[in-house]
Amino acid sequence: MIDTLYINNSVEWNPSPVVALATSVDGSQVAAARADGSLEIWLVSPGSVGWHCQLTIHGDPNSRVSSLVWCQSGRRGGPLGRLLSSSIDGSVSEWDLFDLRQKEVLDSIGISIWQIAAEPRNDLHPSMKQEMKSYENGHDNSSITSGVDEEDNSESEDEDADKFAVQIHEDNDADSTRLAIACDDGCVRIYTATEAEKLIYNRTLPRVSGRILSVTWSSDANRIYSGSSDGFIRCWDVKSAHEIYRITAGLGGLGSASDLCIWSLLALRCGTIVSGDSSGNVQFWDGQFGTLLQVHSYHKGDVNALAAAPNHNRVFSAGSDGQVILYKLSSEAIGSDNGKSFPEAIKRWIYVGYKRAHTHDVRSLTVAVPICHEDLPPDERVKRSRGQEKHLDFSYHKWTHLGVPMLISAGDDTKLFASSVKEFTKFSPHDICPAPQRMPMQLAQETLFNQTPLLLIQHSHSLSICCVLLEKGVVSDVGRGPSVGLASTELVARVSCKAPRKIICSTISSSGASFAYSDHRKPNLFELKRNKSGKNLWTVKKRQLPKGLPFAHSMIFSSDSSRLLLAGQDRRIYVVDVESTEVIHAFTPCRKDEIESLPPSESPFTKMFSSKDCQWLAAVNCFGDVYIFSLETLRQHWFISRLDGAAVTAGGFSPKKNSNILIISTSSNKVYALDVEAKNLGKWSLRHTFSLPRRFQEFPGEVIGLSFQPSSTSSSVIVYSPWTRCMIDFETPVDKDDDALLANGQGLTKKLHSNGYNKSLKRLRSDTIHSGRKNFEFRPFVQGCALFVEHLSENSLLVIGKPWKQVVGTFDAQPVHRHIFGT
Repeated sequence: MIDTLYINNSVEWNPSPVVALATSVDGSQVAAARADGSLEIWLVSPGSVGWHCQLTIHGDPNSRVSSLVWCQSGRRGGPLGRLLSSSIDGSVSEWDLFDLRQKEVLDSIGISIWQIAAEPRNDLHPSMKQEMKSYENGHDNSSITSGVDEEDNSESEDEDADKFAVQIHEDNDADSTRLAIACDDGCVRIYTATEAEKLIYNRTLPRVSGRILSVTWSSDANRIYSGSSDGFIRCWDVKSAHEIYRITAGLGGLGSASDLCIWSLLALRCGTIVSGDSSGNVQFWDGQFGTLLQVHSYHKGDVNALAAAPNHNRVFSAGSDGQVILYKLSSEAIGSDNGKSFPEAIKRWIYVGYKRAHTHDVRSLTVAVPICHEDLPPDERVKRSRGQEKHLDFSYHKWTHLGVPMLISAGDDTKLFASSVKEFTKFSPHDICPAPQRMPMQLAQETLFNQTPLLLIQHSHSLSICCVLLEKGVVSDVGRGPSVGLASTELVARVSCKAPRKIICSTISSSGASFAYSDHRKPNLFELKRNKSGKNLWTVKKRQLPKGLPFAHSMIFSSDSSRLLLAGQDRRIYVVDVESTEVIHAFTPCRKDEIESLPPSESPFTKMFSSKDCQWLAAVNCFGDVYIFSLETLRQHWFISRLDGAAVTAGGFSPKKNSNILIISTSSNKVYALDVEAKNLGKWSLRHTFSLPRRFQEFPGEVIGLSFQPSSTSSSVIVYSPWTRCMIDFETPVDKDDDALLANGQGLTKKLHSNGYNKSLKRLRSDTIHSGRKNFEFRPFVQGCALFVEHLSENSLLVIGKPWKQVVGTFDAQPVHRHIFGT
């Protein structure tokens, strides 16, 4: 039972803007590049549950990414494809998801690269291989279909759109992909990505006046369209490298051609070209002749990005006004004088509506198709209540179906929002990243320094170690819930890495006497001492680790602070004795049927947990596989494949005397209690894991951490996200939801995603946490977005966070101006 919450909002939190997005070849993952050089890989979900940042790669902070593209080139890159990025410095890099590294595949060409585009590949989309009928200038000779509006059936829209699509490019060379690069010198350069590590130069299209800012391929890969800073859209023949025609984009909209920038281009399978420019116009052009079909001027600023639904019957645009706008292909019959219509239809792109979830410029859009699916347990599908069914006021599961395309948007406000492509106007965008670039933190609760709690905060280029001080006399009673007090931090030590290196991982021992971090070069170990006298109260001494140790993706100390455990870049886990700084052992992880003596071939480990009795070590890779090692016998004990096919979001060993129970939470909002000694699910999981309350399965926000009570008799854990926390007691029965609690839990989800976030939390506080339930009860964070939660004692909890409005106030970019009624 938590009696007191201690809140600290003074931590520095400066997330970086998102500059580019790209969807993997199989459509299951999205890459997001940020301005600080880091890249995130997000697992796509068909609703609000299951979004998870699988891994983060720390790239070169001095090389700003201008665009991302995922392309297929043989077996290299696997089913996801090769992830490439262009840079303002003129280089092209590949992001290795196996080694978690940024590798340069094209040396700088000496001029800035604004965009990179891969040719379409029909072998990646089997549903698009069928012969499809084309139309020209918006006309078609097929049978007339009724007009399509925003309320029509989605399946009929998809079938209708397929009738007006052309067959896409047939490529016999499945081991290579051509790339078109938009360059600052007015040229489009073509390279080929093959099985080789480096890109192969193909040819350069003739130079034009102005910068080439955008580039895209036609669906048959025979043409390239480029947009430049002189206001022209040019169509190029790829084989001859000749210009077929040029379009003066400024003549069809509000801007003039001379000062117009074509920021984004999109080539649809129906033959239509879509452009977005600096005047706020979204224009639709005939791809064969270059004539203007339609123009929409709904944006109040530059149009930065365009994206299309998989069937190309919907187009989305985003710009510097924070809007994301939907346009849809609609059929209009041509009628005669006698009221009868000819067997011909005009296709027009109509404005449907907009969403404005972002507070700043939207920089990028992408569409992904999730391959995961949240299904109900068999007993819930069969058993139904005979009483009157109560209507649930809201549920994101209304559009959580397999294969539902999702639109992801991101920009200067550092957040990522997801919307259903087919139900764009019906549901508000979902904030899949409520705490972008959350700083890793760790609390040493009872240290050697008079039991003073020490907090380790990892920044991009430095570590801060602070004393946690509880302010007396400021604890306030908020009613039925726990009292709220203030906690302050006092800086003890700060250690910086050499520029331009970035800190990948860090840890502090439970005693507080040792801490460590790793950058891309090597791991580093430090000793912290408190002096009884002298000018400096605290001193930091660097310890020398053995040479040859690889840099680490994850590191922890054992519970007794005697060993440092490093998950190296070479896939081995090194056990280092802290006192002698010698390597005691190196684990080589393997699956069940493999031999441990073979070279490691697993994915990098991004999370590790150790038991309180220093007997067990659990290592988790970025895909959710769990490896259990015995620290007594120094051998691998157990391998657990991905639990329910989901990634692991948080974990830890139970603090009870029997520390064989490993608690794991997954991105599908399931909790597992694993008996590592018995190599099986624990008794609690066998009974409850697959029948958790539905209000927990719709946990608001991604689970980012677990907090255990520091007691050997405790049986509970706090599971938390940036928005709320939930207590689970493993010795209390798990009851199924009744209608009131289910509606209450889903109402919580609705209100947390509404615009009035803070006000809703205050109103919900008394509604959601006092329903008479002690197990699986939700307690939202009223004070702001939570970054870190940990027990200070059995009855007190430390919450470190910050109101999002304060974070927005630190951004370099200015928010989008919004008119307030009555001003």
